[in-house]
Amino acid sequence: MSSLQQQLRSLVYSTEQGVHCPDCQQPSAACCCKALADQQRLTELDGIVRIRRETAGRKGKGVTTVQGVPLANNELKSLVTELKKRCGTGGALKEGVIEIQGDQRTVIKTLLEAKGFRVKLSGG
Repeated sequence: MSSLQQQLRSLVYSTEQGVHCPDCQQPSAACCCKALADQQRLTELDGIVRIRRETAGRKGKGVTTVQGVPLANNELKSLVTELKKRCGTGGALKEGVIEIQGDQRTVIKTLLEAKGFRVKLSGG
């Protein structure tokens, strides 16, 4: 993290190039921060997809979460839409974690195993 003085002195906007990324100081069109973060997330995975059911922080509503899918961010988005269509429910992709509404663990497990992923049911 850069110091406060460096943050205050950094270039935010240029009439030649437009908006600049606050992290890498490159123009927003040439910024590679998201790609680097996605690459780092992929290197930290162990190859096992974990599926669990959560209700914490959701007022008792159950949500099936899928973590550890070794795919790039754009491929994850297409997987989320496929899972939502297959389960017939809503869902979202938040920080590399897929959330599908309801208890859909068995449906998701069979679909991911058919795609060739190693899947574990974790949690309660």
